[in-house]
Amino acid sequence: MVPGPKIPTDALFVSRRVAIRLGLFYAAVFALMGVHLPFFPVWLQAVGVSPAWIGLIVAVPSLTRFTVLPFITGLAERRGSLRQALIITALLTATGFAVLGLFHAPIVILILFALTACAWTPILPLTDAYALQGVARYGLNYGPLRLWGSAAFVAGTLGCGMLADHLAATHLIWVMAGLAIFGAAAGLVLQPLEVRDVAFAAQTGAKHLLRQPAFVAVVVAAALIQGSHAAYYGFGSIAWQASGLDGATIAGLWTLGVLAEIAIFALSPRFRVSPALLMVIGGICAVLRWLVMAQTPSLPVLAAVQLLHGATYGLTLLGTMGLLVRIVPTHVMASAQGYLAAASGIVMSGASILTGAIYAQFGASIYGVMALMAAGGAAVVWLARNDLMPSGEVQPQSAASGG
Repeated sequence: MVPGPKIPTDALFVSRRVAIRLGLFYAAVFALMGVHLPFFPVWLQAVGVSPAWIGLIVAVPSLTRFTVLPFITGLAERRGSLRQALIITALLTATGFAVLGLFHAPIVILILFALTACAWTPILPLTDAYALQGVARYGLNYGPLRLWGSAAFVAGTLGCGMLADHLAATHLIWVMAGLAIFGAAAGLVLQPLEVRDVAFAAQTGAKHLLRQPAFVAVVVAAALIQGSHAAYYGFGSIAWQASGLDGATIAGLWTLGVLAEIAIFALSPRFRVSPALLMVIGGICAVLRWLVMAQTPSLPVLAAVQLLHGATYGLTLLGTMGLLVRIVPTHVMASAQGYLAAASGIVMSGASILTGAIYAQFGASIYGVMALMAAGGAAVVWLARNDLMPSGEVQPQSAASGG
C-alpha cells in the first residue's frame, strides 16, 4: 500500500486536536446508541405504550435512513459545512430526546420520535464524512478514531444496564437525553474542516457518484456484507437463549464480539493490505462465521466465532472507508456517506424482514442465507478490484490502516 502523506511538524498539533475532539464526538454518538438500542423499548413499555405501537415507533429510524438521511447529507454538502450540520443535528437530537420524556401518548411519541430521528440518523454518516475529510487533510487514522465509538457503545450499554437496576424504567429516557446533550456539547468543539470552494462543490454535485461503477460496487458490497449481520442482530440472542444460555453468557458473547471489533480498529494503523482486500477478507470471514452459526455450535466454538466480528464488521468498515477515500472526492464525501447509509438501511431492513420469515420455519438455518449475502459482497469487491485501484499516488492507508 502507498504510505499516507507526511504531515508537517507545525500541523501535528492541529491534527492531534482534531483527532481528540472527533474521538470524543464518536464516543458521544455511540454511547447514545448503546443506551437507546436495548433500553428505549423498555422505556416505551414502562410509560404504557403497547407492543404494537412499540414495534411501529422503533422502526422509524430505519425509515429515515433511506428517505430523509440522504437529503440531509446532501444539503450539508451543498452548504459546505459538515461541522455546522453536525452541530445542528446534534442539538436537534438532544432537544428531541428531552421533549420525548415529557409525553406518554403513543401517537405523540411516534410523531416526536420521527422528527428526532430525522436529525439523529444523519449524524453517523455526517461524522464519517467529517472523519474522512480529516483523513485526507491531516492523515488521521480512521480505525483508532472509530474505536472510541465502539468502546463507548459497550460502556453505554453496560453502564445503563447497571443503572437500570436502581432507576425506574420511566426515567431511562433522561439517560438518553443526557447523552444526547453531551453529544451536542462535543459537537460544538469540533474543528472546522470545511470545503473551501462551496460554489465548486455545489456545481460538481454528487449525483455522478451513482454513475461510477467503482462507487456503486463499494456501496453494494458493504451493504451486502454488513446486511448479512441481520440474523445475528435480530435472532442471535433468541437462538442462544433457546439453546440454554443464560443472560450473562449471552451478554458476554455480545461484548466479546465488540471487543474484537475494538481490537481491529486499534491495530488498523499496522495493516499493510489494500482496502479492497480488507473487504474481501471481511466477507470471507462472514461466510465462515455464518456457516458455523448455522450448525448451533457449542459455547467454546461460539465464543471463538464471535471473535470473527472484528473481521466481519470491523475489517469491512475499514475497507469501505479506505476505498471511499480513494474514489470519492472530498467535497462530495457527505453525499457518498448518505448513499452508503441509505443502501445499507434498505438491505438491512429487507434482510431483517427476510430473516424473520425464514427463522420461524427453519431456525438457525437462516445463517446460510446470510452466508450467501456475505459471499456476494466479497465477490462484488473482488470483481471490481481493478476499478478500485486508480493509477497514481493514493492514500488508502490513512483510512483503512491509519496512514
